[in-house]
Amino acid sequence: KEAFPGGAAPTSLSPAGHIGTMGSRALGLLLTSSLLLAFAWGPVLGRTAHGQREAEELEATKEPPPPLDHTERVEEKHEKYSPGPGEEPPASRCFRCCDPGPSVYPPIPAPQINITILKGEKGDRGDRGLQGKYGKTGSAGARGQAGPKGQKGSVGAPGDRCKNQYAAFSVGRKKSLHSNDYYQTVIFDTEFVNLYGHFNMFTGRFYCYVPGIYFFSLNVHTWNQKETYLHVMKNAEEVVILYAQVSDRSIMQSQSLMLELREQDEVWVRLFKGERENAVFSDEFDTYITFSGYLVKPAAEP
Repeated sequence: KEAFPGGAAPTSLSPAGHIGTMGSRALGLLLTSSLLLAFAWGPVLGRTAHGQREAEELEATKEPPPPLDHTERVEEKHEKYSPGPGEEPPASRCFRCCDPGPSVYPPIPAPQINITILKGEKGDRGDRGLQGKYGKTGSAGARGQAGPKGQKGSVGAPGDRCKNQYAAFSVGRKKSLHSNDYYQTVIFDTEFVNLYGHFNMFTGRFYCYVPGIYFFSLNVHTWNQKETYLHVMKNAEEVVILYAQVSDRSIMQSQSLMLELREQDEVWVRLFKGERENAVFSDEFDTYITFSGYLVKPAAEP
């Protein structure tokens, strides 16, 4: 033996000891590799196992498929046949026992009824029903064509008195007039002036539409051997008289006055009923009887 520094001597190993030392090293490396593989594949294997468990649980919750009937089981055993090009598909020899078969008896047509033979006489008209609700108002239609021109209308009523401050009339009579034991309104048949139509030729009266002061004048011709007796009237009141005694000569008589009138007052002439025969003269050629009036001052003016 040689001496080594430090007094240590090398250990002499036999072949068996050398093999044992290498085996322990390989075993250590194998264990180390196994641990590393376990750490690396552990989460993956865990997820795979967890997924398999979820699939199994889901498969368990599904309802089992309905059992196949006898016909379907028989059809599943046979292979499906698909005809090749140019070949006709074979007629199916299988059919369901519940399928309807061809009818043995021919169809019977439905009977036809002539309704005109069964139609009776027309009945009485029923009572009228209640009126239904009004519908919605429709849209306005197109404007129609203009119709023919109408006739000319009558004269309208006078306008506002504030804008119409004039009134005047003058009328006459061409026929004589006799009293017959009753009062008569003198009707005039000739129109000289009738401003705004305030004098009504049908009633023989002047209607006041503009209040104010008016001037009136009455002229008549007496009759020989007859009395002349007339009144100028305001509404139903006798205002003034025109009188002439019996005379052998016929003369012209006149009467004038001024009146204050309000709106809708009426002024007219009346033949008086007397004990003697009362008359005024006129003829168709000349006008002997006249009645006139006009507005002097409207009441609206200061």
